[in-house]
Amino acid sequence: MSGNSAISGTGGVGGAGANSRRASTGKGKTSAGDRDGGAPGSGAISRRRLLGSAGAAGATGLVLGVAGGATGYAATRPDQPTALASVGSTQVMFHGKHQPGITTPLQARGHLVAFDLAPGAGRKEAAALMRRWSAVAGRLMAGEPADSGAADGAAHDTGIALDAGPSSLTVTFGFGRTFFERTGLVGHRPPGLDPLPPFSSDHIDAKRSDGDLWVQIGADDAFVAFHALRAVQKEAAPAARVRWQMNGFNRSPGATARPMTARNLMGQIDGTNNPEPAESDFDGRIFVPDGTDKKYDWLADGSYAVVRRIRMLLDDWEKLPVERQEQVIGRRKKDGAPLSGGTETTAMDLDKAGPDGKLLIPDNAHARISSPEKNSGAAMLRRPFSYHDGIAADGTPDAGLLFICWQADPLRGFVPVQRKLDRGDALSPFIRHEASGLFAVPGGAADGEYVGQRLLES
Repeated sequence: MSGNSAISGTGGVGGAGANSRRASTGKGKTSAGDRDGGAPGSGAISRRRLLGSAGAAGATGLVLGVAGGATGYAATRPDQPTALASVGSTQVMFHGKHQPGITTPLQARGHLVAFDLAPGAGRKEAAALMRRWSAVAGRLMAGEPADSGAADGAAHDTGIALDAGPSSLTVTFGFGRTFFERTGLVGHRPPGLDPLPPFSSDHIDAKRSDGDLWVQIGADDAFVAFHALRAVQKEAAPAARVRWQMNGFNRSPGATARPMTARNLMGQIDGTNNPEPAESDFDGRIFVPDGTDKKYDWLADGSYAVVRRIRMLLDDWEKLPVERQEQVIGRRKKDGAPLSGGTETTAMDLDKAGPDGKLLIPDNAHARISSPEKNSGAAMLRRPFSYHDGIAADGTPDAGLLFICWQADPLRGFVPVQRKLDRGDALSPFIRHEASGLFAVPGGAADGEYVGQRLLES
């Protein structure tokens, strides 16, 4: 939300700025060859070879069926392993100072899922769960099977992602306010987890909000992301049960001719002026510092995630002419440039008026109200996913933004900006906040550690 976003994170729908500018290609951490099987000359048919035959033979190859398709492939293509594309081979490291999935560039697919600890489960069970989750996340992010070699039984890998590389998979874990009550750790619950205040735009469904534990999954491949989701869900039993789940997406890497800021489902460039990791004050604004209070040392190098399911009233929005949409946002729809002039990255001139004496960026424009200049410098790292869950009961699209913002302190990030937006944002009539959550996300796990170990073994 640090201002200037097309739909910033509170009254609206923030994007991920530079994190959303994806190069169409790039070298990954790891690469792998064709893992589909099928020895040369053996007549064995792999999924990748069959897909290749369909491309070579066109519709005729598909009509011929499996045998005809395979023959066509062998006659026209060299039967050699094909390296994974850079999108599939890119690996994000699980262990590190911060958890993955915070400063990681936006991924094409995402799942958000919250869990409640099962009745009778406490600190011991939570620690064992976090140990299991951390182990499986580390394996999956490296492109390895979830089961670490088990051949059968409930722990076997589902095989959903056997053909794919890591695909920039990240798995991020957080703790909700009630987690500390369930585990007897209330004395270690940080003030940043105090409940968010109510806002006038809220239409919150409690069943799809909050939770003891929260998991964010992102990947550039839908199968890789779903594979991780199923692994996390399976490992949760019997200690925890799913409270709610939401599924999202972003533009696929390479879909645009050049890296650029993402758009949201309103068609607006969304994420301009997001904080950048290269900025000198980035860590101080996004990550919790070390040494503030010994009771909260476990949160050092972590962050707070505010999660909001924001429904966009697209039928109403799309009835507006483009010029009116631009007045609501305060930026041009075509390129994201402020209405005061320049390009997308040009600073807004909030005092600039037109020939008629009226401000070029209206008083109630979303970009003006959410800008750091109007919020005592308050900023957060917006890293959302769009969502579309079909048609709602009222016959309108159930679509919008799974807004996720990261900050060192929600009371100095999300809350003051949302309060300001709540008092007169021109975008408010076109959006509805339908679910909400606030989670403390521990720092990254060192080699040999699991996420949250410093809290659960304190």
